[in-house]
Amino acid sequence: MISRFLTFAFLFASLAVFAQAAPQDVDITSPDGTKLKATYYPAAKPGPGVLLLHMCNSNRQAWEPVATQLSAAGIHALALDYRGYGESGGDRFQDDPQKQQQVQTEKWPGDIDAAFHYLSKQSGVDKNRIGAGGGSCGVNQAIQVARRHPEVKSLVLLAGGTGLEGLNYLYNSPWLPILASSASDDGFDRDPHAGMKWLLNLSGNPRNRYLAYDRGGHGTQMFKPNPDLPKQIVAWYVETLVKKPADSESSVARKKTPEAEFWAALNSPGGAEKAAQMFRDARKRDPKASPAPQQVVNQIAYDRMQSGNTKDAVTLAKLNVEAFPESANAYDSLGDAYLADGQNELALQSAQKAIEVLPNDQNANDDLKKLILQSAEDKIAKLKPSASK
Repeated sequence: MISRFLTFAFLFASLAVFAQAAPQDVDITSPDGTKLKATYYPAAKPGPGVLLLHMCNSNRQAWEPVATQLSAAGIHALALDYRGYGESGGDRFQDDPQKQQQVQTEKWPGDIDAAFHYLSKQSGVDKNRIGAGGGSCGVNQAIQVARRHPEVKSLVLLAGGTGLEGLNYLYNSPWLPILASSASDDGFDRDPHAGMKWLLNLSGNPRNRYLAYDRGGHGTQMFKPNPDLPKQIVAWYVETLVKKPADSESSVARKKTPEAEFWAALNSPGGAEKAAQMFRDARKRDPKASPAPQQVVNQIAYDRMQSGNTKDAVTLAKLNVEAFPESANAYDSLGDAYLADGQNELALQSAQKAIEVLPNDQNANDDLKKLILQSAEDKIAKLKPSASK
């Protein structure tokens, strides 16, 4: 009788140890003392961890369908509310894009690193096998946390982009496997699939995977109409963090892609002209070819302007106009490049062209059209004072 009791007691204790623990709302202190709120989803056994970063029109709850399944699959997960969002502290600047961008640039990296360290220090979390996932603006944040922390061995990117720093990191880290996804009815991007595929092809990791959906909206909004997506994400992390973890020290043969070749050419001496010629050669072979999205080329052009390399800026901005002649933003950016290079007459012509094509630009939403119109009118007023009277 005693022996049987002890046996049952042992079994009960074992089940209690390996039972899946409930999610826990936790407080994380940022470097400047701001209180951040997160939800920790512990797994029932030791394993990897995943940091989940939400969209800028959402909060940490958006990742709940993925986080609960990760926990059940033996992967610890932490979903964070950014500073100024959800239940986290910090000023709300959602109606002031300039201040919001400043907070994202100056404060979020430290906040997210604090969340990363919290996750990596939890009992049972293997700090050398961490994944990161981001939706929309969280895409860049996920890429940046991977750039800062080599412990990040797998990424999930849902309908979002990154800056030049992030693009360089992806290009220089072909060992890092990436799962990306977007939906055709994304309300924030006319061609979301092209942009996400471009990131994967820039990386060139042979394990990269892309999931395209016809419907689902933007970023983590895709979870509800596509319940298989959270399952696919969990399976991805199991594959890349549990079954066959990626290794930053391993040699991975990058897939040869036009995107990677374009990026390599662009960052070589005389790169702007080389990349432009590569683009034109690709268009001769295929009129629809696009070695780089308009937004990426635009980013690089402005980067060249800021560094004082205005000749390259003009070359790249002209390339965008050549590739996307229906884009008002391309003409407006070319006007900025000409202005920076001292070619005022051409800058004026480009600004006027931007206004001319703006009404029929199908790739710009109303908010972007307002910004383009204001930018073009400002240049015209500066270059042709009589036009503003």
